Amino acid sequence: MFGEIKWLFFDVGSTLVDESRANEHRILDAIAGTEMTYEQAYARAVELAKQNVAHPLKRLGLPLTPWHSEDETVYPQAAHCLAALHGKYKLGIIANQSPGTAGRMKEYGLAQYLDLIIASAEDGVEKPDLRIFELALRRVGCLPGHAVMIGDRLDNDIRPAKRLGLKTIWVRQGFGGMGTPLAEEDTPDCRVNDLLELVGLLC
Repeated sequence: MFGEIKWLFFDVGSTLVDESRANEHRILDAIAGTEMTYEQAYARAVELAKQNVAHPLKRLGLPLTPWHSEDETVYPQAAHCLAALHGKYKLGIIANQSPGTAGRMKEYGLAQYLDLIIASAEDGVEKPDLRIFELALRRVGCLPGHAVMIGDRLDNDIRPAKRLGLKTIWVRQGFGGMGTPLAEEDTPDCRVNDLLELVGLLC
């Protein structure tokens, strides 16, 4: 399906790491002092996410409160997924992350499977800027057509990767996975609902 693929690049948030509790915490912080209930805010956020709104809380007129990374947890299938793919492909990270990405990957038990980590905080450029993808490809000496970008966001992962000629797999998890491709540039080559389905696709 993908031809001669050598590298798989993964996003982190809502791809390898479950952000559900962190999103819940942010919504609760955002509605503090308002008459809006959590259920109302969440339902509206889901509706806007389906319309490809990147920051639904801001669209609702709520503050984009601090992110609680301590609420993040690695998806249970993440280690199995990377272990199954490691060796068959080279594996890397291309992600917008706060400092310490490599350390967190080690804590999650994923670092042993990763051959490259490109993170915005350490590398000074963030998605959807094409330069972060170009940097990753340059560091490993890989042509775009021999790589796949795997992530949950149509705007940050799928669109820029496609523009550079990478193959793309959309993991439909988290708010980003609720989006709707409306144009060819946002349409992934494949869609999966979780990391186990990804393993079945690529192995």
